[in-house]
Amino acid sequence: MNTRLIASEYRLSHWAQIIRERKESGLTVTAFCEKAGFHENIYYYWQRKLREAACEELSKKQNESRGLVTQRFTEVKLYEQPEQKPFSKIAPQMRIEAAGIHINIDSSYPVDKLVLLIRELMRPC
Repeated sequence: MNTRLIASEYRLSHWAQIIRERKESGLTVTAFCEKAGFHENIYYYWQRKLREAACEELSKKQNESRGLVTQRFTEVKLYEQPEQKPFSKIAPQMRIEAAGIHINIDSSYPVDKLVLLIRELMRPC
């Protein structure tokens, strides 16, 4: 087995134990870290690394069960609404398809919110 992988698994296991101990203690993060003798930024770093590892593992398992290869990019197709009658009061619509998800929105939807929505859809977890 790869020594880097073993070291990484050991660190994650150790960090997970510390996170569990903090939760079981009932103390706040600040109080627990002060008592344990390390800065709370270290605690949050470990917590973030554990979450990232969990997301990676979940993504791998889901892809293995589906027989898929992990994708980093997804094609986003924009469809234009067929031309409407000149006096129609209906706002033009957009249809977005990404990763099997279909979204219909009208053209008045704020672009910044659309960008946030697409970013959320592209997150692995």
